[in-house]
Amino acid sequence: MISKENYKVNSNGYYGKFGGAYVPEMLLPNILELQENYLEITSRPSFKKEFDYLLKDYVGRPTPLYLAQRMSEKYQAQIFLKREDLCHTGAHKVNNTIGQILLAKVLNKKKIIAETGAGQHGVATATVCALMGMECIIYMGAVDMVRQRPNVERMKILGAEIRAAESGSKTLKDATNEAMRHWINHPTDTHYIIGSVVGPHPYPDLVARFQSVISEEIKYQLIAQIGKDYPDMVIACVGGGSNAAGAFYHYLDRPEVQLIAAEAAGLGIDNKKSAATTFLGSEGILHGSKTLLMQTADGQVTEPYSISAGLDYPGIGPIHAHLFDSGRAHFCAVTDEEAMHAGIGLSRLEGIIPAIETAHAISALDKIEVKDKIVVINVSGRGDKDLDTYISWGKY
Repeated sequence: MISKENYKVNSNGYYGKFGGAYVPEMLLPNILELQENYLEITSRPSFKKEFDYLLKDYVGRPTPLYLAQRMSEKYQAQIFLKREDLCHTGAHKVNNTIGQILLAKVLNKKKIIAETGAGQHGVATATVCALMGMECIIYMGAVDMVRQRPNVERMKILGAEIRAAESGSKTLKDATNEAMRHWINHPTDTHYIIGSVVGPHPYPDLVARFQSVISEEIKYQLIAQIGKDYPDMVIACVGGGSNAAGAFYHYLDRPEVQLIAAEAAGLGIDNKKSAATTFLGSEGILHGSKTLLMQTADGQVTEPYSISAGLDYPGIGPIHAHLFDSGRAHFCAVTDEEAMHAGIGLSRLEGIIPAIETAHAISALDKIEVKDKIVVINVSGRGDKDLDTYISWGKY
């Protein structure tokens, strides 16, 4: 029997051999402050009460677990869609930003910074900063600002300052670099709301805990619909991997549940334009933690590529690196074309236009055997933000 303890972060901040906190000396006090306080603060009844209240009455939880009947007929399976796209702001990201803004308040931080790729984390961060009346600066790759323009405008309307990352590939990796630099220069009054299960400990564990509400709800929703609290498999897309961490969390110690992670293969894993880390990556240090990342022989980070801004990242979170390394989760690579076809397929079968990130998870149905299985797919976000990309692709 697999023990969940094998997959939870240990006292040193590692998942197996992945994780840790590799940060500049100037950031060490911030990281230590978080490490020493996050578990105690988030376990306080007062914190839990406010967190649960905001998830329910502000975010709109619980999100539905929908039996997709036409899709189920197509694949001869019971396919349930966990509708995180129905959260306020349009994606799962807000679960984490609600938790982290409350943590920042307790730690007496006055300013918030964040990075964003697809813009959903940026919107979610700008949203909670408006809710709490806190200053907000969002770093976003210049390329992503063009392809995710609706979310850029949403952040501005919410009062956030958007700063373009002009270095490298001008995408999520570079936005994260700029946010880290900002934090180094403003370490005392600023909290960095990292948007995924990446970065130095305790961020991967912190974000996974806030997102674990997803699988917590799946369990009791399945009991109501099929009479047991677990499916045969859970499918989610993985860039950094926060939505997958949340969907997998309560099933980590349940070997009867297959965990399926869909990565962005871009133009193909044999092409230089890809972001399929488990297929192309190796062990190294990225943004403060030891994980799997795409890099050259001498350790320089390789520029990733995906049609999906949220999966256009050269690494995965250390929890996912461990799930891959241990064999607990199965990873599949989904190309741009496969993802786009899957996104249109879901739209036509169920009347749900998914975020292109989510479309990668939908495409996994064609890469694994699902006949006669009970399958839960985490619909991490809605496709409003990606309409320009769908239109440009045009094959519908």
